[in-house]
Amino acid sequence: MSIFLDAVGENKLRPKEILSDPVLFLAFGFGSGLAKKAPGTLGTLAAIPLYLLFVQADILIYSLLTISVTAVGVRICGVAAEKLGEHDFGGIVWDEIAGFLITMWLVPFTWQAVALGFILFRLFDILKPWPIRTIDRQVQGGLGIMLDDVLAGVFAAGLLRLLFEWGWLV
Repeated sequence: MSIFLDAVGENKLRPKEILSDPVLFLAFGFGSGLAKKAPGTLGTLAAIPLYLLFVQADILIYSLLTISVTAVGVRICGVAAEKLGEHDFGGIVWDEIAGFLITMWLVPFTWQAVALGFILFRLFDILKPWPIRTIDRQVQGGLGIMLDDVLAGVFAAGLLRLLFEWGWLV
């Protein structure tokens, strides 16, 4: 019994096909989206090393990298959905990577912030409060796949930032 999916999407792509296709490899969060259970959570975990790399740079570079990951994600997720034959397949987790980077955008680095940012982003992504749920249902294609996670990241970032401002995080 494997923890990884055997076939992916309506087109039943094999994991080897996912991992060998550069667009699908990225869309599946470097392979993390192939997990049978909680691919979004694993995709968010896959974002942490990328965040740790990005946070080494100054805020301008971090901003440019995060905007690039997000903008390119629209195309990556759209192409991946087409190749899979299925809109917003759960294993497409590039949107979680972008959402986590957005969550951590203007927050000082601490391990406590990383852990809380992870939790807050996952909560907003799973619960999808208004308007996230509405957008998730109404916007199609790569933009639709990305936009709900971008908003979940913005919501999580706002709350995380407030916790820093109020002195609840150091």
